[in-house]
Amino acid sequence: MTDISTISPKPVTPEEFRTLMSEFPTGVSVVTTHDREGRPWGMTCSSLCSLSVSPPTVLACLRSESPTLAALLESGAFAVNLLHGRAESAAALFSSGDSDRFDRVPWSPGGGGPHLLQQAHAVADCRVTRTADGDTHVIVFGEVFGVTTVPDLQPLLYGRRRYSTWPEA
Repeated sequence: MTDISTISPKPVTPEEFRTLMSEFPTGVSVVTTHDREGRPWGMTCSSLCSLSVSPPTVLACLRSESPTLAALLESGAFAVNLLHGRAESAAALFSSGDSDRFDRVPWSPGGGGPHLLQQAHAVADCRVTRTADGDTHVIVFGEVFGVTTVPDLQPLLYGRRRYSTWPEA
């Protein structure tokens, strides 16, 4: 057995870490919200996971400097739009920083934030219950208070730096 107290590892570079995480495929979501003036904000987020069933809670990790995060914290609510397999263009659009993204995709108001129902196979409306510091990111705890699903659509997946879909049964 190796004594880990004697290991002196070299620092992992950002590129090495990105390569490691690309080996862990994940679903693709767009986190959306509104600011005080009612303007929609959103960003692609693959750092999302469930935390608890009771109360139903998700964790979303958003970049600290993100204007979407600022609007989300201001409003206290957000929506998690789980993208379907034909929504790769929406994933790219919401990761681009394009200021007119909500002019380029259909959306409707939702309890937590805009719903992208033509791009999503499921949407969760959430209220912010707390946050935690994640250095370059903020971990947002969201209690789910509403769920909308669209049956028979395959989820969009991201891994190995490319998009794919869930295999058909």
